[in-house]
Amino acid sequence: MANVKKKTLKSNTGSSPYKVIDLFCGAGGMSLGFSEIFGNNFTSVWANDNNSDAVKTYRANFGDHCYVGDIVDLLADNKTIIPSADVVIGGPPCQGFSLLNKKRDGDPRRQLWKPFLEVVERSRAKIFVMENVPQLLGSEEHSQINEMAEELGFQLAFAKLCAADYGVPQVRWRAFIIGCRFMDPSEYFPPKKTHYNPKNSDNLGLLKAVSEYVDSPLPWRTVKCAIGNLIPPEGTEIRKIIPPYDLHFGRKPTLLSIKRYKAIPEEGMNRFDLQRIAPELTPQCWIRKTSGGTDLFGRLWWDRPAFTIRTEFYKPEKGRYLHPSQHRPITHREAARLQSFPDSFRFIGSKIEVAKQIGNAVPPLLASHIAKSVERLLDILEKDEWQTSSLVLNAAR
Repeated sequence: MANVKKKTLKSNTGSSPYKVIDLFCGAGGMSLGFSEIFGNNFTSVWANDNNSDAVKTYRANFGDHCYVGDIVDLLADNKTIIPSADVVIGGPPCQGFSLLNKKRDGDPRRQLWKPFLEVVERSRAKIFVMENVPQLLGSEEHSQINEMAEELGFQLAFAKLCAADYGVPQVRWRAFIIGCRFMDPSEYFPPKKTHYNPKNSDNLGLLKAVSEYVDSPLPWRTVKCAIGNLIPPEGTEIRKIIPPYDLHFGRKPTLLSIKRYKAIPEEGMNRFDLQRIAPELTPQCWIRKTSGGTDLFGRLWWDRPAFTIRTEFYKPEKGRYLHPSQHRPITHREAARLQSFPDSFRFIGSKIEVAKQIGNAVPPLLASHIAKSVERLLDILEKDEWQTSSLVLNAAR
C-alpha cells in the first residue's frame, strides 16, 4: 500500500479534492479512509482532538492543521477560525451510549454532537458524517440530532454497518448518520457491501438481488490474511525500525498467564474452556460468573475475522485477543492491521497511548467506503452546479 503523505493529498480524478474537517479525530482513521491512499478525492483542512498524543499522530500523517483541546472551548475562543469545508466527519465520544456504561444516563459526553453540528454550520459544509456505537440509533439523542440537523436544512440517512462487510478483517459494528443539504443521501448510502459472511453464501444470490452487495463480493477477510505473514514478536517496547516490526512487540506475562495460555491451545477456545480443562488456573471471579463474557480470554481463529479491537487488546482478559496459535495476546501491529491501518501509517506516543489510538479508530477501510458514498453525492452537486452555470452563461449570450 502507498505511503501515507502529509499535507494536501492530490486528487486521483484531476479535479480539486473536496475539503474535509475531522472532529474527535483521534489518530485519523476516518481522515485516512477519505484520503487518496484509499482511492478517494478528499483533503483534510482542519481537525481536532483533546488527546495530545493522538493529535501528534494526526499531524505526523496529515499535516499541522490538527488542534488539541476541548472542542467546546475552541469554538468559544474568538481566535478559532473554522475553515470552509465540503464535509465534516467524526465520532463524538461514544462512552455515554456504550453498553459498558448503561448507568450513565446523565453523561455530558452524550451532548458532544452539538458542537459537531456547530462546526458543520460554521464551515458551511454540504454533508456531514457522524459515527458512533450502534446504541446511538434509536436513542433520544438520535432523535435530537435528527431534529437539529433537519432545522439546519439537512436530509438524513443512517445505518448500522459491519466493518467485515467492507473488507476489514474484523467484525466491528458501528452506527453512521449522514446528512446532506442538497439531496436525499439514502440514494447512495449505505454503500454496497463488498464482502460477505461465508456462512451466508447460500443466500448470497438473494442478497445481491436486492442490491445489498456489489456484483462480485468476496468472502470476509480473515485474521490469517491480515497477520499471517508476521514472524513472532521481539522485545516489549516500540522500536525505531522499519514497519511493520516497529509495533510488533510482546509483553512480559507472568508464569501463571503463560500456563493459562498453554492450557487453551486451540483456536476459538475461551475462559470456559480454561475452567473446564484447568479449573486450578481459572480466576475465582470467572468461576463465579457462569454466564456472559464468552470472548474473555479467547483465542482468535485463523480463518475468521477478528472480533472488535478495543483499546486494551493486549490484555486477553478483556476479550478475544489471544493469537490463534502462539501463546500470547496480539501485538500493536497485529491490532493495527486488523483495523486496516497500512503499515506505513505513523503512530506517535507511548505503547499505551498508541493502543488507545488503534482501538478507538474507525477502521480506515470502512471509512473509505463511506467516503465513496459522500464523493458520489458531491460529484452530483458539482455536475449540477456546472450545468446550471453553463445554462445561465449561454442564456446571457
